[in-house]
Amino acid sequence: MDQPLLGPARHGHRVRDGPPRPRPRPHGRVRHAVTGRSWLMGPELRRRGITRLARDGWGAGRSVWDGDVGERELVVEQLVVRVERAPVHVARVLGLEAGADVLARGRRFVLDGKPVLLASSYFPADLVAGSAITRDDTGPGGSYARLAELGHGPVRFREEIRSRMPTQDEAARLGLGSGTSVVLICRTAFGADGRAVEVNEMTLDSAAYVLEYDFEA
Repeated sequence: MDQPLLGPARHGHRVRDGPPRPRPRPHGRVRHAVTGRSWLMGPELRRRGITRLARDGWGAGRSVWDGDVGERELVVEQLVVRVERAPVHVARVLGLEAGADVLARGRRFVLDGKPVLLASSYFPADLVAGSAITRDDTGPGGSYARLAELGHGPVRFREEIRSRMPTQDEAARLGLGSGTSVVLICRTAFGADGRAVEVNEMTLDSAAYVLEYDFEA
């Protein structure tokens, strides 16, 4: 049976007077109340959760982001690639022993000058050793295309979704204003043998996204 990734809720900032009231999404230039940084607020980013992961996309050398961003400018910042001990919950999902090594890829995605997503991906270190997944640039099609070259291309994905208020670090890195929540998406990729080959923990600016799931009955 697949091991679920999301555990008990981990709270960020406290909301003393209940949840924030829905507010219209601003347009034009927006300034962060604490950092003073400003950016142009564009339309929501529509994340098509099923079609973006289709093999005919990354298998043909396209990024999973291509269908989301269109002609908008997407920049990857704060990239960290390193071997480290697997967090306990990640080791459990990947079927690793406690304290086993994983290849971790951390990064921040910035759309039209505004941070929208933080992501940390974890791969079994022995599975991807010496591959392009260990480099800053994973090449056309990204990590999933490289896993396929290694004989472990994903054939199935599972995503778990939850929302909460951000931690102080998340709010700072995403440039969030007061009262803005984050969406957590934890994705597990599975190979043909049923083995989990990647865990990707994502933190989204809830005000920046529309999550779309289009599937047949």
